[in-house]
Amino acid sequence: MNHTALPPGHVERLARAGLSLDGLSVGDAFGEQFFLTANRPFFSDDVPPLPPGPWGYTDDTEMALGILDVLTERGTIDQDALAQRFGVRFLQNRSRGYGPGAIRLLMSVSAGGDWQLESKALFSGTGSYGNGTAMRIAPLGAYFADDLIRAAEEAAKASEVTHRHPDGIAGGVALAVAAAFTWANRHRAAEPSFRDDFFDAVLTHTPKTDTRDQIERARSIEPTMTSVSAAHLLGNGSQISCQDTVPFCLWQITKFIGDYPAAIWETVRQGGDIDTTAAIVGGVVVLATGREAIPTDWLARREELK
Repeated sequence: MNHTALPPGHVERLARAGLSLDGLSVGDAFGEQFFLTANRPFFSDDVPPLPPGPWGYTDDTEMALGILDVLTERGTIDQDALAQRFGVRFLQNRSRGYGPGAIRLLMSVSAGGDWQLESKALFSGTGSYGNGTAMRIAPLGAYFADDLIRAAEEAAKASEVTHRHPDGIAGGVALAVAAAFTWANRHRAAEPSFRDDFFDAVLTHTPKTDTRDQIERARSIEPTMTSVSAAHLLGNGSQISCQDTVPFCLWQITKFIGDYPAAIWETVRQGGDIDTTAAIVGGVVVLATGREAIPTDWLARREELK
């Protein structure tokens, strides 16, 4: 490993990426528990008990770990290295809930296939616009929190490895910028101006796509609206696309920016792709609240990260 290629402040960058990973992975593992029928009654309690542990994490966290592996080694996204790392982690544990497209791509990459050809070939040649880019990207945004342009560029590279559709890339870019902006502005997250500035930053760097159009719509929805109503208007991830996942998650982040547990609970209560929406929200909100905002019993229940 060539340490001279690592950016200044590499250790500090990894520390805040690790903070984001904790928020992401706890949200992911927590949300995953509510796909179990036995845990659904917890939704209806005013002060709900926690699902019993351990809480296993999904491909959301597994792929975020892959990104962090590459950043740790290189300080930048090398797409070939990232594709290889995704493949290695997939082979180590295939039962993390990977989608059919991801399985096809990672099986091919693991066997020596070209990720560029495989990612372009998905979905009859259109590439994927699934929410897999957004679910894993917050730690990257945290790593590049000093430079929103760089965060967007690196997120696009990380997204292209598996998602070649413009909306798939846009979803990853939007969330990386959201994470970078939140860390850089964490000390004023409670100020009224934070929300508008947050959306301004995300929209400035997100490519023109349906996903960006929906993010603009999310910005126009007042934060006084309930999460139920916002999810009805924006989607809750049930289509597994960036278009119906990212806008709602960004809206939730700004609504609950100072309260990690509330952010996660109110996200999973909206149903849909709840492990992914909780991972996305958790990976960004924690950058404003700090690790101490994650309840210790939630962290204790989450499966140990590997």
